[in-house]
Amino acid sequence: MKPIVGPEPKLLLVGSMPGVRSLAEQQYYAHPRNHFWKIIGDLLGCSLYDASYQTKQKIMMDHHIAVWDVLKHCEREGSLDQAIRDEVPNDVQSFLREHPHIRTIGCNGRKAYESLVRHLPTHNEVYISYLPSTSPVPGRNVKTFEQKRDAWEQLFKEAAIIE
Repeated sequence: MKPIVGPEPKLLLVGSMPGVRSLAEQQYYAHPRNHFWKIIGDLLGCSLYDASYQTKQKIMMDHHIAVWDVLKHCEREGSLDQAIRDEVPNDVQSFLREHPHIRTIGCNGRKAYESLVRHLPTHNEVYISYLPSTSPVPGRNVKTFEQKRDAWEQLFKEAAIIE
């Protein structure tokens, strides 16, 4: 999927690979149980849960946040990160060169973090942070909504997206 990106993004949020529903709808985090848009809305002081996808994209761009995925393609049954195999990465290095204001990358979950670190050859000028996954699927180290939100809030403060 194409990234959500506006002029001069400061923060890049990456997932591993969109799930089945997101791919079908061509919208990041389209599954209604995923906490992504609720967390983002809480942090930015607006309700995004029922907002149109165009509104969500505009809010992200207005706040200098880009959204993309580490992987361009993979083999996977269903939507679970654990099922990902045969990874083909997006060219994150070129994306960072095209958007030199990005100084922070937040990885939505362990798989996104591990894949980014493996596929991004150099990242000396960019801070990479592991964030608890916004996915509602139970797994290792499952966090409450509040714990997820708090971790994401810390990164948004560090990236100067919010105070």
